[in-house]
Amino acid sequence: MPPVAPAERTPGQSGRTAAGLQRHLQAELGALDTRLRATLDSDVALIRAISDYIVSAGGKRLRPVLVFLSAQALGTNPLSPLVIDLAATVELIHTATLLHDDVVDESDLRRGRATANAEFGNAASVLVGDFLYSRAFQVMVGTGKLRVLELLSEATNRIAEGEVMQLMALGRLDLSEADYMQVIEAKTAKLFEAAGALGAIAAGADARTERAMSEYSRRLGVAFQIADDVLDYRGEASTLGKSLGDDLAEGKLTLPIILALQRGSDAGKALVRSVLSKPHAVEPEQFQQVMEVLESCGALDSSLARAQSEAQAAAAEIATLPDSAAKQWMLELCSYAVKRNV
Repeated sequence: MPPVAPAERTPGQSGRTAAGLQRHLQAELGALDTRLRATLDSDVALIRAISDYIVSAGGKRLRPVLVFLSAQALGTNPLSPLVIDLAATVELIHTATLLHDDVVDESDLRRGRATANAEFGNAASVLVGDFLYSRAFQVMVGTGKLRVLELLSEATNRIAEGEVMQLMALGRLDLSEADYMQVIEAKTAKLFEAAGALGAIAAGADARTERAMSEYSRRLGVAFQIADDVLDYRGEASTLGKSLGDDLAEGKLTLPIILALQRGSDAGKALVRSVLSKPHAVEPEQFQQVMEVLESCGALDSSLARAQSEAQAAAAEIATLPDSAAKQWMLELCSYAVKRNV
């Protein structure tokens, strides 16, 4: 007997948060968790331990959420086995990239607790990341849909290119806005884009609708990443679950820094270049000095405005969809992407 679709739930004033969205998709996210745990089961004890550690960490699950919402907005039951499998696949790919990212970045904190590499070691994290990738491909093959394989194999390849581009960009003081956008389009937005398309594929949508869902999700991913880069300076460490200034310490030229190097005073530019020249733990006084440069030249406000523009463009992509709770939540995500503090 096929699962029964959940009743329509509309976002109210108190639901304009990630927590509200998770309540809206409570059944779907519960089914996703069950599927992930079953998929990551292994006879190898260390794989089981790390898999359980990362699944229990939770997170916003934005990419699976996009699969669920896009499928639901197009009239498909988001609790169907196909949609659950597609949601699990994108979350497996995303989690694998996080495991590898944290090793490359030498991160020791994510979502307010120790990263897997800090807890289990770099070698184990890299190898379990590989296991997650291979499991993801097993799940997508199981869907029997060639379009899914085409989409996710291309996305996975592009994400890997984005990671290498970001590595090559570390410490490059001549990085342009175009260079930055190329990195985040590949590293972050590509999997968002794929998630939206997967929901459309599950719904049997035509090519035009699939493109609209892809473009909505891609632009949303860009908005989220730019807003994340602003939060690395303006956020609250207690809610972000990581240390402020991590990007600065790692020598990453994100949009706020790129704009500061374009617009800041000569003294401000010199200060930023000096801090970036040798990636290291940034002292609180240094961080405050860089913040003053970013604020004085409007780099943070301009970056947020760019994120807002991308979010508005994302919303425009789904304007012609029939009204539904899912569509309303997709529009809520556009606002949340820019206005959140986590």
